[in-house]
Amino acid sequence: MATMNPYLNFLGNTEEAFNFYKSVFCGEFSTFQRFSDTPHGADLPEGDRDKIMHISLPIAPGYELMATDALESMGHSLIVGNNFYITINPDSEAQADQIFQGLAVGGKVEMELQKTFWGAYYGSLADKFGVQWMINYYYPKE
Repeated sequence: MATMNPYLNFLGNTEEAFNFYKSVFCGEFSTFQRFSDTPHGADLPEGDRDKIMHISLPIAPGYELMATDALESMGHSLIVGNNFYITINPDSEAQADQIFQGLAVGGKVEMELQKTFWGAYYGSLADKFGVQWMINYYYPKE
């Protein structure tokens, strides 16, 4: 079965971002690899060696949030944009509230959590790292 895993690129603060996400989703990292752990890590500038090569955090069964630091020393460039959202479909209104409130710390709420015409409890925001999130709890059909 195919799964979708959002993959994020950061400008050197992946570890900080993922420690924040870990606190929100209450999980443990399934992968945590620094560039210094790679075969060519010693070839990188010293300031880049401790940056994150790959990290993943399970956020629901079968789904992981993944990321890396985009290093200029490796030819990467990154422009933080607004062309994506990560959608989370929690199991309850209470879980939706917990996740939304956690991600909203230091961020900017676009739409407060509320009941919607499409039968969901929905809200959207950008977290303090500029990552855009949609929290969408679907009410059980009667």
